[in-house]
Amino acid sequence: MKKPSAHEALIYLMVVTSASDRDMTDIELARIGDVVRTWPIFEGFDPAKLVKVAQDCQKLLHEDGGMQAVIGIARQVVPLHLHETAYAAAFEVAAVDLEMRMEELRVLQLLRQELAVDPLTVAAIERANKARHRSLT
Repeated sequence: MKKPSAHEALIYLMVVTSASDRDMTDIELARIGDVVRTWPIFEGFDPAKLVKVAQDCQKLLHEDGGMQAVIGIARQVVPLHLHETAYAAAFEVAAVDLEMRMEELRVLQLLRQELAVDPLTVAAIERANKARHRSLT
């Protein structure tokens, strides 16, 4: 398998977060699609390739040490100045259903460590995301 692009690696992180509890919900999959179509970081990426990229990630995850391999790939190909954005994209997927399972929290913890996102930035990303998902009811 060829080395994935930074776009593909960002998608891998969202897929890993969604798949961490072995239940990729429709709402999580829809959010991945929304992020890919609307976030500036994905300018130039063809959304028609999303399914293929997610399938490639799933193949990697099924190998021994798959999750660590996916995170390692992302750490290598996503530029350092975009590691915070990578964490924000993963958190976006985890938070979309308004409940985080232990497995998702563990993946987010690994991402924070591997991508070296500082605690204040993590808190700001998480707080902004939670605020964005609140409703009037």
